[in-house]
Amino acid sequence: MCSSDLAVKDDPHVWQSLANARAIVTALATGMSMADPAGKPVYDANLAAYISRIDALDAEFRPRFAALPQDRRSFATMHDAFRYLARDYGLTSHALQGISTHAQPSAGDLARIIRQLKALKTPAVFLENVTDSRAIDRIARETGAKVGGTLYSDALSLADGPAPSYIGLMRHNLSRMAEALVP
Repeated sequence: MCSSDLAVKDDPHVWQSLANARAIVTALATGMSMADPAGKPVYDANLAAYISRIDALDAEFRPRFAALPQDRRSFATMHDAFRYLARDYGLTSHALQGISTHAQPSAGDLARIIRQLKALKTPAVFLENVTDSRAIDRIARETGAKVGGTLYSDALSLADGPAPSYIGLMRHNLSRMAEALVP
């Protein structure tokens, strides 16, 4: 696995892609098998089972996103964590701030993104589990975009929440997006 196979320029959120996850778990299983050759059959079996889950999830959502009309293929979030997911499903991701959740957008940044999202007629905006919702709420009010719920960008939920595992996180995020973007 080469870094260029995974990379979206300047975005560390590689886990927001099922294709990247497939490559990562394959590399991990290969490394574990090299370090522990006796365990290779177990690593291979676990890898096959996990890839099967990843592929099933991708197969469930790929047609849903492919069926979206072109004008329903963009969304906005608070921070720029979903470019890999957007790339994989032919969507366009807009963000109020960059990769980090530490800086808040200025009033000018917020006004600029509202104008941009209005011009693009972006149909949905999403809250994130790691960011403040006030800016997204304002964007929704001023653009008419639907608030599509909360996405999990940089952390899992608690065990009894909607995103307690990687597969759970991706299922939750893909479900919220697919539901919010449908006309």
